[in-house]
Amino acid sequence: MAGNSFGEVFRITTFGESHGGAVGVVIDGATPGIELSESDIQEQLDRRKPGQSSITTPRMEPDIAHILSGVFEGRTTGTPIMVILYNSDADPSAYDEIKDKFRPGHADWSYFKKYGIRDWRGSGRASGRETSGRVAAGAVARKQLLSLGVTITAYTLRSAGISCESYNPEEIEKNPLRACDSGAAMKMLERIEKIKAGEDSVGGIVECRIRGVSPGLGEPVFDKLDAELAHGLMSIGSVKGIEFGAGFAAADMTGSTHNDQIGPEGFLTNNAGGIIGGISTGEEILFRLVVKPTSSIARPQQTVDLGGTSRVIRTEGRHDACICPRIVPVVESMAALVILDHYKRQHSLHFGNDRS
Repeated sequence: MAGNSFGEVFRITTFGESHGGAVGVVIDGATPGIELSESDIQEQLDRRKPGQSSITTPRMEPDIAHILSGVFEGRTTGTPIMVILYNSDADPSAYDEIKDKFRPGHADWSYFKKYGIRDWRGSGRASGRETSGRVAAGAVARKQLLSLGVTITAYTLRSAGISCESYNPEEIEKNPLRACDSGAAMKMLERIEKIKAGEDSVGGIVECRIRGVSPGLGEPVFDKLDAELAHGLMSIGSVKGIEFGAGFAAADMTGSTHNDQIGPEGFLTNNAGGIIGGISTGEEILFRLVVKPTSSIARPQQTVDLGGTSRVIRTEGRHDACICPRIVPVVESMAALVILDHYKRQHSLHFGNDRS
């Protein structure tokens, strides 16, 4: 199936299905000699794995990372790195009753229309479980980005109609929403649990800040840095929109208020979100993502079966009431993959110039 690979110089291919034998990723283009262990990858996978709170799926997958290639004596060799996570708590029987019905909000209908066949066991490749491979690859990318002084921090900014009123990065990993405001997080949690009790789900907004990126990253016209970040981030199944810097608020601004004026010490504002003309400015890269409500809900909904007959469906099983807290490490990982790939492209550009 095409569309399973991402990146140009630092390139990944994810594999596996939600209720198959395993999921994972093959990473190509890693710099040789970088210190890398399974614990480096595990730290990020633990932030994504299920069963973390009352609003996430109770599926108990340990998501233990196994590096099968590309690392020798604790260092990357420069050859493809394969990371595999074996599924240990798969339960496809939970889908037996609805395997002939198309679930609203899921990729069941579109996959079937494209391929003429679909894996009904928890959405197969369309499942959020596919993102574990992205997080494993992102951990490898982050390891190298840290050595370049680049940090990536994502967090829940809004969910269940409640927004954070302050930004405190120290609070993000201390609350179940991974929100940047602990007070708002508790209000979100209370409302989400009530919505969950009513057999429904919620979405939200995740914001991300990338600091320490050198100016000059990004390719002209089609491979602009913001375009490629949008590509990677919009490929996450639950993401339905993205904005950079001032974002859609720019529609109501004037040129004089939106333009980031420049002084001797640098830019005076950052309405562009750290990217102008598709190329990084050296300012903080800032973007926000719209995350849709979880599609799997127990509330009865209208659908059709494989024969086109009208049916009612309830999606039972183990599902998140809100995807935001578990999508945060996925967002950081996809951002890391894009930024590192562009660092490597920029290095190739100047390496060519040095040799000429």
